[in-house]
Amino acid sequence: MKKILYINQEIAPYLPETEMSLLGRDLPQQMQEQGNEIRTFMPKWGTINERRGQLHEVIRLSGMNLIVNDTDHPLIIKVASIPTSRLQVYFIDNDEYFAKQRGQAVPDIADNVDNGERAIFFARGVLETVKKLRWTPDIIHCNGWMAAIVPYYLKTAYKDEPAFANAKVVTTLFEDGLKEEVGSNFINLIDFKGGKKKALDAYQQPFDGKLLERLAIDFSDAIVCTGKTASSQQGKYAKATGKPLLKSGNADLAENLASFYETI
Repeated sequence: MKKILYINQEIAPYLPETEMSLLGRDLPQQMQEQGNEIRTFMPKWGTINERRGQLHEVIRLSGMNLIVNDTDHPLIIKVASIPTSRLQVYFIDNDEYFAKQRGQAVPDIADNVDNGERAIFFARGVLETVKKLRWTPDIIHCNGWMAAIVPYYLKTAYKDEPAFANAKVVTTLFEDGLKEEVGSNFINLIDFKGGKKKALDAYQQPFDGKLLERLAIDFSDAIVCTGKTASSQQGKYAKATGKPLLKSGNADLAENLASFYETI
């Protein structure tokens, strides 16, 4: 049995069905059914109907403030169980970053110039919550641009945290990723504890969605390519790193992942 942490940008049925949201639902459930211990996180996008999804706040996990852009932002944790399964989902919430008029799974950049700041809050919110849960994952699997900063923080700011010291980090590349910039101040905002902006000097500026994927690849231990991503520019870059690489169709991804996790 392994302890596997899934950090997802989208999960069905809380968001419309896409390749990413369906994998966000199906993979954790299938890995749980194989006897693994699972924790799953996603943003609490403003379009999610809390009453219909039966979300409720976890008071013992909420109440922390995260400082991003020199401002205290309350971290609110909510939880729900996916209907017809025993899979529990933790939601990272904050009115400033995920209110309905601001948070979209596929953001309108004209209205969301702070996407980098939002992703930073989400990444740190997940990791701080896992610490509060006193849970030590063996595998941390990141899906979507909102989770792309997590590998960087795990290898820098959180590398000495006992909860993550022995975890292996996996990133999945998807065909539909964020292409736009993530905010002109992103490189300064990412600076946190051991995660210093100087470590990112080698990356071309300004930061956009493609660079976020490159960042995730560089700081992950292994990469998963779905669909045609293996032949994409990012897929070729991932292969060139020499890191373990899994190319799989969505239908048999869960089965292939079980053995892939063993190799890393």
